[in-house]
Amino acid sequence: MYENAPNRPIICIDMRCFYASCMAMLENLDPLQVPIAVVGNFQNKGSIVLAASPPMKKQFGIKTGSRLFEIPKHPDIRLFEPKMEFFVKMSMEITNLINQFVPKEAIHVYSIDESFVDLSGTEKLWGPPEVTAKFIQESIYRQFQIPSAVGMGPNMLMAKLALDLEAKKDGFARWTYDDVPKKLWPIAPLSEMWGIGRRTERTLNNMGIFKVGDLAHADLKTLEERFGIMGNQLYHHAWGIDLSPLGAPLAQGQISFGKGQVLMRDYRSRSEVLAVLLEMCEDVARRAREAFQVGRTISFGLSYSRDAFGGGFLRSRTIDEPTNDTMTIYKVCKQLLDEHYAERPVRQLSLSISNLESERSMQLSLFDHKKWRRRKLGATMDSLRTKHGSTAILRAVSYTDAGTAVARAQLVGGHKK
Repeated sequence: MYENAPNRPIICIDMRCFYASCMAMLENLDPLQVPIAVVGNFQNKGSIVLAASPPMKKQFGIKTGSRLFEIPKHPDIRLFEPKMEFFVKMSMEITNLINQFVPKEAIHVYSIDESFVDLSGTEKLWGPPEVTAKFIQESIYRQFQIPSAVGMGPNMLMAKLALDLEAKKDGFARWTYDDVPKKLWPIAPLSEMWGIGRRTERTLNNMGIFKVGDLAHADLKTLEERFGIMGNQLYHHAWGIDLSPLGAPLAQGQISFGKGQVLMRDYRSRSEVLAVLLEMCEDVARRAREAFQVGRTISFGLSYSRDAFGGGFLRSRTIDEPTNDTMTIYKVCKQLLDEHYAERPVRQLSLSISNLESERSMQLSLFDHKKWRRRKLGATMDSLRTKHGSTAILRAVSYTDAGTAVARAQLVGGHKK
């Protein structure tokens, strides 16, 4: 099973409670001793806690995702609003520090607080990979006072699993293929396994698969018939095998361009929802165009306000011809909205295009003479935004009361700069 499987010293390094640790550094506090929470917006009592230090979680039960109104009034608690520009800068500086140990090509920044690093070939410079990994951890803490956790494995998947399932508790964990039966296979529910969502979990449960070990010993042909290429991937991931090169997504075949947005108020009319939806289509289409990708499957989701008893829908539609055209994506989403919208107040929207292929596969149509002109127009608008900022050119809906693009342009990662 593992004869031809990758076996490189890959680490996945995660900055613990990153936002809280950054604010602690600014305020000369110890995030491992002081209860700290970073909250999205002090003006909104329902604002989400973006990060909480370990004492905040242990002493007061406040964790990422908690709400501002849940935080007790206590003299020891320190609350901060996010400084996103500072967080991004800190992330870049940490990457630069890691670059002192390995070349840039060996670093894949997975998120603002998490990176994969290939330590292959560093033995002669820094010693055994495990020693090097721990030295990188120590160096980050010594220079930035930010604690970290490191998972090490023979590939990206195993490094990520070692991080999420063990290292986040103990600080460091190394998994090998020999550890798969005792550490990976007992995992249940399946959604605890990186890369398996709730929907896939339910489908696998209906097939009698409840643990990762069940998945590893399932019939490969049956999985492929049910999930396609993802069935093959699920099977091999259950054995700890991941053939992705460094920097490639861990779940090949699930690549998509998407955007989700929690609205600042309840949107009570279809026209308001459509205004934000068009902005989102523009953003997703732009990212696809910049990557020279087109997609066939368009997914649109909507969540109703809690005041309207919640709920919502998520629906997908596969079109005959792949696209990255804003208005084509918008037209499909509009159809899905017309079919499933219950005329209730809306608080959250999500959109993605998947089933991707290279833009070079896009065929010119004998009947749609404006197709190439629309593509050139989209590229021109993208270029203007890249050069002059995201608000350099906007659709008219962005200047209505329902539009959010202008306000969101003042944010970084959806939060204050």
